Amino acid sequence: MYDVNKIRADFPILSRNVNNKPLVYLDNGSSAQKPKVVIDAVSKAYSEEYSNVHRGLHTLSNIATDNYESVRGKIQNFLGADHPEEIIFNSGATEGINTVSYSWAVPNLKAGDEIILSIMEHHANIIPWHFLRERQGVVIKWVETDENGDLDAQAVIDAINPKTKLIAITQMSNVLGTVVDVKEICRVAQENNIVTLIDGSQSSVHLPINVKDIGCDFFVITGHKLYGPSSSGALYARKKRHEEMINFMGGGDMIKIVERDHVTYNISPHRFEAGTPGIVQMIGLGAAIDYMQEIGTDHIAKHETSLRDYANTKLSNLDFLNIQGNSVNKGAIFSFTLNGAGHPHDISTIIDQRGIAVRAGHHCAQPLMKHLGVTSTARASFAMYNTTEEIDKLADALSFCYEILS
Repeated sequence: MYDVNKIRADFPILSRNVNNKPLVYLDNGSSAQKPKVVIDAVSKAYSEEYSNVHRGLHTLSNIATDNYESVRGKIQNFLGADHPEEIIFNSGATEGINTVSYSWAVPNLKAGDEIILSIMEHHANIIPWHFLRERQGVVIKWVETDENGDLDAQAVIDAINPKTKLIAITQMSNVLGTVVDVKEICRVAQENNIVTLIDGSQSSVHLPINVKDIGCDFFVITGHKLYGPSSSGALYARKKRHEEMINFMGGGDMIKIVERDHVTYNISPHRFEAGTPGIVQMIGLGAAIDYMQEIGTDHIAKHETSLRDYANTKLSNLDFLNIQGNSVNKGAIFSFTLNGAGHPHDISTIIDQRGIAVRAGHHCAQPLMKHLGVTSTARASFAMYNTTEEIDKLADALSFCYEILS
C-alpha cells in the first residue's frame, strides 16, 4: 500500500503554511523537499560524527569515511551499476557533465567531430559542449521534438553519421516531462562505437533506473532533486571509459605521490574527486536513497503516474490553459501559459498567495523555449508526496489567476 499521507508526514516542511494557506509544493522539478531522515542524517553527521574523510586515522575520521564511502555502494545499487568504482561523487549533474566534457571529450574529440543533443536539454547539458565548440571546433547537432513534445529515438539515430562521437541526451525533459527511449539510442550508439551520456536529473527521481539495461557510458544524477541535500550528486562512468579519461581537477585525494618533477595519480574514482568533498551532503544523499528504496522506486513511479493522469485531465479541462508538450509517455511535469493573459511570473506570484509554489521562467532550457515559440512558462512538477487534492487546488488557483489577468 502506498500511503501518501504517511509519506507527507515524513517531510516537516509540508506541514507549514505559506501566506496563511497550507503549502502546496509543486516546484519539485527544480528541487525536492527533504524527509526527516535526511535532515537527521545531516544533523548527526555535523553534530556527532564530523571529520574530514580518508587519510585520518582517528575515530571520527574513520566513522566519517565509512559513512561517506558507504554511499558509493548505495548509488551503485540505485543505478544498477556493476562496480562501486564506476560511481564518481560530485556536486550534481552540472559537475558530472563538465567532468565528462573535460575528462573524456577534451582528449578524445577534435575539430569537426560531432555531438548530438536534443532540443530539450537543460543548459547544464549544453554549455559544456559549447565550450568544446568554441575551443576545439567540435560541431553540435540538434534533434527536435515533434508537435506533441515527443523525441523520437529514431530521429536521434538518423542524425548519426561517421563524424558522430558523442550523444548527450536527457532521459526526461525538465520542461515537457517527455521520457526518451534512451535504451534504443544507446544500443545503436554502441553498435557504431559512439559514446553516450544520459542526463538522469529528472528520470532518476521518477523512474527506476538501471544503467546496465540502458547501456550508456555515462549517467548523471542530482542529489537535491532526489530528496537529498544540495551540492550532492554522482556521475556513473562505465569502467571501460575510465582509461580514456584524463584528470579534470587537481588537488588532494586525486593523487598518491607528488614530487617536484613527477605525480602519481590515485585510482578511479578518487582521481576524479579532487579536494575535500561534500562529506555531509553525500551522507545525506545516501539517507535519501535509502528512503526512496524503502518506499520502492516502482511504487513512487506508479503514484506519480496516477498524479500525471489526474493532472492531465484536470488541467486539460481549463480551456484558457496552454500546456506545452502532450506526450502520452511523459512524467508528472506540466509547463503552461495562460492564453493571451499575463506572464508566467504573474501566474507564479498570484497563486503563491494561495500557498502554491510553482516555477516560472525558461527553466534553463532556452533553446527549447525558442523551439516552442515562447519565452517562458509556468511549471508544476510533482513528487512522491503530492496529492490529487493539491492538483485540485492548483486548478482552482489557475482559474482565479486567469480571471484577474484576462
